[in-house]
Amino acid sequence: MHVTVLGAGTMGHGIAQVSAMAGHDVFLRDIDESVLSEARNAVERNLQGGVDREKLTEAEMDAALARLTTTTDLREAAGEADLIVEAVPERLDLKQQVFSDVEAVAPDDAILATNTSSLSVTEIASELSSPHRAIGLHFFNPVHIMALVEVVLAEQTDDATEAAAVEFVEGIEKTPIVVTDSPGFASSRLGVTIGVEAMRMYEEGVASAADIDEAMTLGYNHPMGPLELTDLVGLDVRLDILEYLREELGERFRPPQVLKRKVRAGHLGRKSGQGFYEWDEGENVGEVER
Repeated sequence: MHVTVLGAGTMGHGIAQVSAMAGHDVFLRDIDESVLSEARNAVERNLQGGVDREKLTEAEMDAALARLTTTTDLREAAGEADLIVEAVPERLDLKQQVFSDVEAVAPDDAILATNTSSLSVTEIASELSSPHRAIGLHFFNPVHIMALVEVVLAEQTDDATEAAAVEFVEGIEKTPIVVTDSPGFASSRLGVTIGVEAMRMYEEGVASAADIDEAMTLGYNHPMGPLELTDLVGLDVRLDILEYLREELGERFRPPQVLKRKVRAGHLGRKSGQGFYEWDEGENVGEVER
């Protein structure tokens, strides 16, 4: 397949990487050349890590990189695409505009997928002239490691689009779960519920961030605690999701003050170097002092 990924941030380059590793020809498009350069470097680092751990060969790494093209040109990226996945920031108006722009240059039978983690796929697709080919493909971070992809059915999604999306997810060796379009879907709604309670506990002084996280990793066998995961996802992203869910589902999703304060201060987690933890070159180096 010809797979196009729009947006070369953390999620975008991760989706591009796993698609190229699965044998697809991938075009990764962003409006910023420097973001594209860093994205390709990140993919190379991830693949080299796989080689170092003997998860793939040098030849497999080189072949995947050869299938990955970066560009700022939307028509070059999407003009012959079979599947287009947008991975731009979580703003409804932006995602709608991206869908409208790409529909104008993409083939009539291309599938248009959004990687939104909480916004309404139905609403994102509402501006399309052919909304039946729109669907949600919610990947998880880090994309090359996490096995799950939520396939989110908009009200307009037809059976052929659903079947093709599920087949694609299985083809990149991920496990699809099919959910209907509702606020937060299944995973985000459950994940932020745990995360927001962990933040409130931290705010109330129940325990340190590290001890709250350890309660979940050791007590419930979670691979990562909810506060470290918040740092990884991005505190600004978590805040946007909570504000949306609060509007849709009520006060139980009200963002904690500690989250608002950290976002106002620019402490967004791993990408800024500080959140609930300090980060150095992408590695957690310890809890932030209160």
